[in-house]
Order: sequence, then structure tokens, then C-alpha cells
Amino acid sequence: MKKILDLITEELQNVLKDCGYDPQYGKVGISNRPDLCEYQCNGAMAAAKIYKKAPIMIAKEVTEKLQEKEMFEEISAVMPGFINIKINKAFLADYLNQMRKEEDFGCEKEENPKTIIVDYGGANVAKPLHVGHLRSAIIGESVKRIMKFFGNRVIGDVHLGDWGLQMGLIIEEVKNRKPELPYFKENETIDFSKEEPPFTISELEEIYPTASEKSKKDEKFKERAHQATYRLQNGDPAYTALWQMIMKVSKEDLKKNYDNLQVEFDLWKGESDAQPYIPSMIEDMVERKIAYESQGALVVDVTQEEDSKEIPPCLIKKSDGASLYATSDLATIVQREQDYQPNHYIYLADKRQELHFTQVFRVARKASLVSSDCKMDFLGFGTMNGKDGKPFKTREGGVMRLEYLIKEIYEAVCKKMEENPSIQKEHIEETAKIIGLAAIKYGDLSNQASKDYIFDIERFSSFEGNTGPYILYTIVRIKSILNKYVENGGDLEKANKIQPAYTKSEKDLMLVISKLSEVLESSYQEIAPHRICQYLYELAENFNSFYHNVVILKEEEEEKKYSWITLLKLTKEVLETCIDLLGFQAPERM
Repeated sequence: MKKILDLITEELQNVLKDCGYDPQYGKVGISNRPDLCEYQCNGAMAAAKIYKKAPIMIAKEVTEKLQEKEMFEEISAVMPGFINIKINKAFLADYLNQMRKEEDFGCEKEENPKTIIVDYGGANVAKPLHVGHLRSAIIGESVKRIMKFFGNRVIGDVHLGDWGLQMGLIIEEVKNRKPELPYFKENETIDFSKEEPPFTISELEEIYPTASEKSKKDEKFKERAHQATYRLQNGDPAYTALWQMIMKVSKEDLKKNYDNLQVEFDLWKGESDAQPYIPSMIEDMVERKIAYESQGALVVDVTQEEDSKEIPPCLIKKSDGASLYATSDLATIVQREQDYQPNHYIYLADKRQELHFTQVFRVARKASLVSSDCKMDFLGFGTMNGKDGKPFKTREGGVMRLEYLIKEIYEAVCKKMEENPSIQKEHIEETAKIIGLAAIKYGDLSNQASKDYIFDIERFSSFEGNTGPYILYTIVRIKSILNKYVENGGDLEKANKIQPAYTKSEKDLMLVISKLSEVLESSYQEIAPHRICQYLYELAENFNSFYHNVVILKEEEEEKKYSWITLLKLTKEVLETCIDLLGFQAPERM
């Protein structure tokens, strides 16, 4: 189904062509002066320079030929050469009725669906999720859903940090505390498959920071941790078995926390999965002279002529033979190419990692790890800050665990709900969890990903303004009206056609609904969930204006009431589709 802007643009382009002008000047956009018109074309201004005519002359010539078109309620040329448009109410109603009948409201899907890898977890094992993991999880989940909505095969990967010195540090600290464990008994044959994890997640989460701090002060401990890392990475069966226990306990906890955010991954791969691909990958780069030795290390030059600033070579192997994050990321690409042959990679991480991903992408292309037409995007996000403008911390000044943050906003929502005497107490707990999740996700996603933002629990949990709870409240309000309509004997099946708007607020609402395809497509093309948030708020505001201006259920004219109920149904479905793309749902009551 064509977008409404495209349909209007086609009409202007056809007339421009008939008048002897290049059709490209007929592009129509939404008016930035809604008090004057609904749509606007500024092409006459540019055309005037080419055709040596006053822009108002071109604009008038075009609008005169469009006066009789049924699509337009009003079309006029305005100095110095704008074309102002108001759409015909019947045309708009027909467009919405067609939207209702089409799958996914007629949004055009990919003609050639792609395989897309979205890498958006990045948590380290043996550590709790904290607020620093929030943005990657929330934005990544929404990006995955948006990509999938347009018909692509989308694979989300948590890509855990589960390798390297951190694992050696944990193993060595466990050995210090529990030397009697079978993993540390030399020259004994033990069936490790029968062993139970020798630690809880709480113990494990305390072990790593202790070991990390100890390694900074105790050189002997640090050396033993390096030896433990070496043994693990060279396949020592006892240390591999202990590492598997660390992974088992960590993954169970991570899955629980990601589930609380309604964030799901198709793959639970980690850096460890990429390790077998590293030797042959590096050997190939050396043989083809893509990688070369520099001061004992292996590097790949990634500078390009068009660079405005210097991009340093990508280090893929240290002088001591150790691999780096870039090596692991490149080997992961090799693995993904072998398993999935993606057309598009999207990586989410802190925007301060932009240089790292620039280097990795360039090496991947230079070494032909990916095809020349494979798209690689880094979506770098800004910092989540407290009200003081600094990175969000606990009251004690530490990094807040994610589960505590979720609990705080849940309690804030509960408190607001308890202030409303009309809410039944037994529904508060369940509903507050749904609203709290919407508050967190919408609060994050409504900001452009690359920008820092202030995480304000009081504002995000508000039921008024541009917030998740306000969007949910709007949906619940519509559900309530529809339920009352049925309770009063109304038949929702009979409400199946939207009539031309009877009021201005009604037409304004219809105009916003008609923009859905443009919004979703721009969000898809730009990888920008905040576009959907902007649209949701505009749609909710326009619906509530319409709701306050008409009395829906008491309307005596049946055709008008059917039209309004149909419009409500469509509004609800559009709102629900959009919040699903953002990763949350609406409750039945609030």
C-alpha cells in the first residue's frame, strides 16, 4: 500500500510533467505550519532557478490544474512560491479504511528480505547486569523488532564477555577460597559432569571484583591468574569444566534479568565461541599481507583517503601472542558468516567504542570476511545520567544493579497507582510491573540513541506528558470506551467503516494515523526507535484531544457512532503495534 505522501506527491509530479517541468520538484512533505495547511510542496522555489521563472508563477500554474482533483479539499499557491495543501476528508477516510484491511496497515515490506545480525547484549559473565547494560538491551530489542517487522530474518545475539584474563582471575580466586574442589586436584581422573556448581551467583558476583582488586596489588596472584587463563584457553579439562560452571550459573542469572526487561536473544554466544576461528583467520591475513608485524605485534592498516582524522592501525595480536577484543570481534564475524551469511550487521555499544568498530568493520572488508555489499552499522548510544548530569549512580555513589533500578521505578509506579482510589488493590502489583517496564523503555527510547539523557524516575513514571505510562493510559482509555460500548449493547463487528471526519479534532487524528507508514519506514531506514516514540506521543495527544471534543458513546446518530468506534479500534491497533516495536505492552486497566 502506497504511503499517503507518495500518493499526493504523484499527483503533483504528474502535473509538473504536463506543464513541462521536471517531476522531481513535486515532492510533498507534512506542513510545518499546520495552522495554514496539512501538506506542503516547496519545489517551485528550486524549479524557478532552473526555468528562470518566478516561483509563484510555477506554483500557480500547477495548483490551477489540480483544483478539480478529488484528493484535495484545498490547494493554493502562496508567496513566494509555496504550494499549500489540505486533503479531502473523503479521500482521507478511504485511505484509513484501506489501512484497516491491509496486513500491518499496508506498510510495505522488503521485496528481498535480508538476514540481519543484531549484536546488543555485551554483558560479562560472573558480573551482575547494571544500569550500563540498560541502553544496549532496550535499544537492541527494539531495533530487532523493527527490522523483523519489515520482513527480514533477524538474529539477536547477546555476545557475552566470557573469555580472557577475567576468567583466569575468577578461577584463581575460587582456588584460593576452595582449594579442596576437584578442579584443582592434579593427576586425578574425575568425571566433572557429575559436579554441582561450587558457588551461587551472589558468591560469583563477589569473587570477580575481589580477584580484580587483588591482581592490582599482588603480582604473584596476577601471574597465577595468567597461568589459569593460559590453561583454560589451551583446553585444560578441569579448568574448562569449572569455566562451564561459571557460565551455567551466570547465564541463568542473566536470562532472569533480561526476562524482566522482556529482552530476548536468539543466540547466547560469547567471545569463547569465536576463539577456534582466530588462528586460521590471522594466518590468512598474514599470508595475504593484510596483517603485518609492527614492534612484535600484528596490525592491519585501516586508513582511507577520505578520512578527515587519522585512524590508527587495528591491532589483532599482541607481541606476547595474546588476542584482543578486535580479534575476537573479527573471528565472531567469520563464525557468523559461516553460520548465517548475514546481509547486514548492527552492533550496539557505548558511542565511545566508535573507533573500535570503525577499525573492525574496515578490517572485515579489507580481509574479505564479509561480502562487498554487506552493510555494517554501529549504533553508538549515549550515557544514561542522573539528575546531576553525571552517569547514573546509587545514592552511595556506586554503579546501580539493573534489578534495583527496575525495582525503584516499579515502586514509584505503585505509589502513584495507590493514590488513585478507583484502582482495585489486587490489580496494582501486576499492572505496575507492566507500566514500570513501559516507563523505563519509553524513557530511554524516546531519546535519540546517540545522545546522553537524564534518567528521571519521577518524570518517567508520570501518567502525564511524553512518557510510557501516558501512552499506556491512552490505550487503556480506548479499551475502556470499547468495553463500555459492548456492555451497552454495541456490536464491534458493525463498526467497520470510517466516515469522512465530522470535526477538526477527528480529522487531525486521522491525519496522524495516516502517517504511520512514513514513520515506521524512517525508523527502519535510520535505525531510530525514537521516531516511533515521537509518533506515539503525537498520536496519543491527538486522540485525547478528539476524545475531549466529542461524546462518543452518547452519540445518537448511528453512522457517526460506528465511524468513531471504528476510528478508535484503528487508533488502538496502531498504538499497540508501535509499543510492541518498542518492546512493551499495555495492561487491561490502569
